[in-house]
Amino acid sequence: MTTLLALDTATEACSVALLHDGKVTSHYEVIPRLHAQKLLPMIKQLLGDSGVPLSAVDAIAFGRGPGAFTGVRIAIGVVQGLAFALERPVLPVSNLAALAQGALRQHGAQQVAAAVDARMDEVYWGCYQAQAGEMRLVGQEVVVAPERVVLPEGGPWFGAGTGWGYVERLAAKVDSYDAAALPNALDVLTLAGFAWARGEAVAAEQAQPVYLRDNVATPKARP
Repeated sequence: MTTLLALDTATEACSVALLHDGKVTSHYEVIPRLHAQKLLPMIKQLLGDSGVPLSAVDAIAFGRGPGAFTGVRIAIGVVQGLAFALERPVLPVSNLAALAQGALRQHGAQQVAAAVDARMDEVYWGCYQAQAGEMRLVGQEVVVAPERVVLPEGGPWFGAGTGWGYVERLAAKVDSYDAAALPNALDVLTLAGFAWARGEAVAAEQAQPVYLRDNVATPKARP
């Protein structure tokens, strides 16, 4: 049986999830700015409570962004450290996809417009449709002003994520939305399970963040 560990720290939420012997266990907390202190103890407790040694993990999944710059880096740092030590592959998962997967799990939404507040008067945006229980991207993930988001044709659509706090400005109109939704490692784990089955795991050094916004960490060139 496959054993997968998943973690996410890309937003205010910090969460971990484990698949072992077909059983899923998870832990989720909203703890802004405490991810670096809490993540490793959370992983240790989850594995301990499940009676699963770290060495039993076949691959480690993580929310690879888009999200908070610091939060995404924390996840990647921990994932790479564990994966290199264990000599295990990793499974990067989009945080927008995880939001969409959460909307499917909690609300039964088959089409989800995931939006995360990207600050700087923009949102991270991606649209997903359920295919055999997996939320799959329609089009591209982008960072864009709320007034410029585009919703694919057809409906109904459900909105998920903090970007829906801009609902009055968002060009897309949905039937209902949850602006309090945050990514959860439980949904990262589900998506990672599909990716694992397709053989999409990659080496630890390929665990890279996806910010969508090119200039997040790149100094602007001087004129």
